[in-house]
Amino acid sequence: MKKQNNGFKIGCIVLFLGLTTYYLFPTVQWNLEQRHMASMTEAERIQYESENIAKIQRLRENSLSLGLDLQGGMYVTLEVGTPQLILDIAGEFGDEYLEDIIRVARDRAFEQRTDFIDEFVNEFESRDPDAMLSRYFRSDAENINRRSTNSEIASFLRGQQTSAVERAVEIIRSRVDRFGVTEPSILIQGSNRIVVELPGVDDEQRVRDLLRGTARLEFRLTPETEEINAAKQAIANFYSQYEPDEDEEDPIPNLLEIFDLRGTNQYSFGYAAGRDSAAVNRILERDEIRNLIPRNMTVLWGATPFAQDNGIDLYEMIAVRTQVELTGDVISEARVAFDPTTNAPEVSMTMDSEGARRWARITGANIGRPVAIVLDNLVYSYPTVRNQINNGRSSISGMGGLRASEDLVNILMSGALPAPLEIIEERTVGASLGEASIRAGLYSIMFGLGVVAIFMIVYYRTGGGIADLALLLNIIFILGILAGFQATLTLPGIAGIVLTIGMAVDANVLIFDRIREEMRGGKTLRAAIDNGYANAMSAIIDANVTTFFVAVILYSFGVGPIKGFAVTLMAGIVASLFSAIVITRVIVDYLTRDKNAVVSFG
Repeated sequence: MKKQNNGFKIGCIVLFLGLTTYYLFPTVQWNLEQRHMASMTEAERIQYESENIAKIQRLRENSLSLGLDLQGGMYVTLEVGTPQLILDIAGEFGDEYLEDIIRVARDRAFEQRTDFIDEFVNEFESRDPDAMLSRYFRSDAENINRRSTNSEIASFLRGQQTSAVERAVEIIRSRVDRFGVTEPSILIQGSNRIVVELPGVDDEQRVRDLLRGTARLEFRLTPETEEINAAKQAIANFYSQYEPDEDEEDPIPNLLEIFDLRGTNQYSFGYAAGRDSAAVNRILERDEIRNLIPRNMTVLWGATPFAQDNGIDLYEMIAVRTQVELTGDVISEARVAFDPTTNAPEVSMTMDSEGARRWARITGANIGRPVAIVLDNLVYSYPTVRNQINNGRSSISGMGGLRASEDLVNILMSGALPAPLEIIEERTVGASLGEASIRAGLYSIMFGLGVVAIFMIVYYRTGGGIADLALLLNIIFILGILAGFQATLTLPGIAGIVLTIGMAVDANVLIFDRIREEMRGGKTLRAAIDNGYANAMSAIIDANVTTFFVAVILYSFGVGPIKGFAVTLMAGIVASLFSAIVITRVIVDYLTRDKNAVVSFG
């Protein structure tokens, strides 16, 4: 009988155990750190976090991450607004006819769950089979011109949609990273949807605003006061003469009952209660009222209330030019600053060289006139230009708080979304539910481990005890592999661990039964052990390799919970093979190193 040389195997075990301990140690440290911070008061915790921000960040990044279902958080499905994207691509070529086609196609695609671009092209061609989409869409970069066919235009639009989705994913990822979420999951689903999982998030409204904010920053001039007054007077005159007929199907509501045209200053178009803003918008969109406002002028709501009336917030509407003088694309840097007079937080912005040059020209030509700073069609401020600004600096005030200012800086620095995003599905998992899931998962692992351990000891005696020791190390190895590869442990992942517990002893069952057969055939214990491991190896490798391939397929094509289960299953297969083939063999060889040693395999 050849004496076993297990030096290499022992070295592998020590190395594997050392790596596992190295990768799991930050997780242990982070859990202890969390318990320590949980015992502090709110003020002490804030001070402690500010003093140890680097340490906390390092532990958080290097620890084993828990999924959404274990630590709570938000699951959001976003849909890229393809109709608005196509309208933006058309640009100056768009008209009311195109808008009507887009509206019909959007409604039909929603009702029938079909592709919007297909419905858009079908609707366009059904109205006029000879019409050409090239009337509305041009692109020198994509070689789209007046001679392009409708099918070429459709392919171009699909390419733009794909680019918009990919760009939106990059921007969302940048915003989420700046927000400070650990291990977020951001995936593309279908042709125009994005699935976002944010573990540990508890401020739902803030996340909604962060994900949907288009950050369309604009600088607009205000009209002359004579134009504003003339438009307001025209509306007042209209209602003084307007009397709806009794048989009129859609009479125009009286705007003056909910909207005060007096305004707060000469550039204010008027004001209304916040609860009436939607009704005011609907009335102003009526053709009869809209035609009373000059085409080069529009009215936008202020971002924050300027006063209260009996506890009701009042918002003013500011008149601005329809022409945009400057956009947020020229912003090269944004940061939170504080007004030296009021100490209120504001967003300070610095423009690039081209933006600074244009900003100097705009401010120099409009001294004494207000310039409105508009973000997502809301006017945040409209300061009066006192002198020419040559350094390319500006600021946005009236943000409503430090957190809102920080979020706006995040959005501005991440870039504007290429198309609006709509939340079509949202689920929130509370932290308490996550803790309950962790407890349930731990109980299932302990119960499964206990049942398997007892069965192995009862049935295989000493061999069963060896398998149980390998099983404990196997679980540690799985967690170490997950931490080493910065994977996320989810509830399905815990299910994968429970499944692995049963699968891990399967190899030992094959080996131990082969050893028993060899011993019944009259072979010595050492010979039976050698033959048992050798003869069972092919069956063990075949079974685990095929299962590993299935896990790879699940990981490649699955999403969310399926992918989490696949990751844990792959880690479990690798760890269980190592434990069953290497660790148990070293222990068995050590126990049978003497010729007279007795080891029972049942």
